[in-house]
Amino acid sequence: MPSNDVRTLLQTAVPTAVAGAVAAVISAGVAGGKGALGAIVATIVVILFMGIGLMVLQRTARSMPHLFQAMGLALYTAQLLLLFIFVAVFKNTSLFNPKAFAITLVVTTLVWIGAQARAHMKAKILYVEPESDKDEKPKKPGSAA
Repeated sequence: MPSNDVRTLLQTAVPTAVAGAVAAVISAGVAGGKGALGAIVATIVVILFMGIGLMVLQRTARSMPHLFQAMGLALYTAQLLLLFIFVAVFKNTSLFNPKAFAITLVVTTLVWIGAQARAHMKAKILYVEPESDKDEKPKKPGSAA
């Protein structure tokens, strides 16, 4: 994974994990241990889903740049649908507090998206690949190129 991708992943995963930890503390205070567990599970789900999506999107950008925008829209739509499915599947669970799970899922998703937007705005990514001097033969004065 190139260093820009790792940097972007860290700049998005760390704030999301911090938001998840804060949500776990708040959920523990409001709903006890099951609330904290729901918040932790939601944070892990968001980091995994969004992290995998980020890696897929970066790979697509390198291999098929003409599909980048369409792939990004399709990927975010699929991720949000999968997160809604997770909420629907676990809405009546007794393993953890489903309300803490759902709220943390939404909050950490919003934190991830905001952190990802900030990371991309601060990244210094070249829009055009610079030409390499090694590939060109030296031109002689007066010769037609």
